[in-house]
Amino acid sequence: MEARAILKDVPTSPRKMRLVADMIRGQKVSKALALLKFQPRASSPVLHKVLLSAVANWQQLNEDAKLEDADLIVKTVFIDGGRMLKRLRPAPQGRAHRIRKRSNHITIVIDDAAASASEVDKEAVITES
Repeated sequence: MEARAILKDVPTSPRKMRLVADMIRGQKVSKALALLKFQPRASSPVLHKVLLSAVANWQQLNEDAKLEDADLIVKTVFIDGGRMLKRLRPAPQGRAHRIRKRSNHITIVIDDAAASASEVDKEAVITES
């Protein structure tokens, strides 16, 4: 059973956050946590906390299963653009340049590798028939 975690209005541009999110997409959760822990980018600790929240949500949904026995993978990671704060910076000759301070929304979905593999098998059977 899949679990997800959402964090909204993170004050980092979506482009910078996607660089780190692309590294963990499709990885095992343990490997993804290790990658995020030692990544030198500013967005890594934020994604690390959201991934830990997704794992905690999975534990809430699957109280009978052990976390060590489950082979959790990062199924999907969405980085969507959030609201933009618009500011003005003075420019020469009385003009002004617009500064766009971007934010983003993070959605991480994790799932058990065995469960996601069985879903792929079911889809393959449906497409063959």
